Amino acid sequence: MTSASTVLDILQLTDMHLFADPAMELRGVNTATSFRRALDHALAAWDPDLIMLTGDLSEDHSAESYSYLRQALEPLGVPVFCIPGNHDNPEAMEHGLSGGTFRYCESVRHENWLLPMLNTWDGDRGGGRLGQNELEALAQELADTDAEHVLVCLHHQPVPVGSAWLDTVGLDDSDALMALIKDHHQVRGLVWGHVHQGFDRHNGGLRLMGTPSTCYQFAPGRDDFALDGLGPGYRRLKLQADGRIDSQVIQLEP
Repeated sequence: MTSASTVLDILQLTDMHLFADPAMELRGVNTATSFRRALDHALAAWDPDLIMLTGDLSEDHSAESYSYLRQALEPLGVPVFCIPGNHDNPEAMEHGLSGGTFRYCESVRHENWLLPMLNTWDGDRGGGRLGQNELEALAQELADTDAEHVLVCLHHQPVPVGSAWLDTVGLDDSDALMALIKDHHQVRGLVWGHVHQGFDRHNGGLRLMGTPSTCYQFAPGRDDFALDGLGPGYRRLKLQADGRIDSQVIQLEP
């Protein structure tokens, strides 16, 4: 549970790549089983205040894959905020993961924190794009908010992560996003999925965080595609009242 000094305790799960058939495998991994491993491991350690799903929830675009997620998470009674990745079907995802405890592409506002949940979906082409409308909406939200601290959440990485092949399928308009963020001093960090590996850097006053997938992981620092053999992972985020972000990536055995 949230401590007296912690405003919000978040479980980030990302890149599940689920199928309509939970027996299906992707690159030798049963994605439904690996998702359950990550979820069960996290819930055995603590009770999050909020669960954040940052894209590529489905691999086959099926309504059943989103229904599987809903059935797994709804009984927890915890708010679930989700955004699409390039492998998702936004229409099916919004239909399956809206209402009740679920919120699709809605910002989180809790006490003195704001978490814009950005939609970078631009078709199933690998890379992503915010586009002018999403950028303008974010600019307006940051201008209007009285939140003291902001954590921007998205699917595609807005900065290079050091893998040549992976950085060709990041966020196309990352320069525009980062320029916008620099104009708003209350932004404390950005967190994303997509990269199937842990990433944690500081850029000036910004915390930049990428999170492992709940299935397979990409080998970091490679020019060409390769897997690194690590098991499912997730991220815990503890947002503090003074604007600090305490965060830890938890990686399970294969």
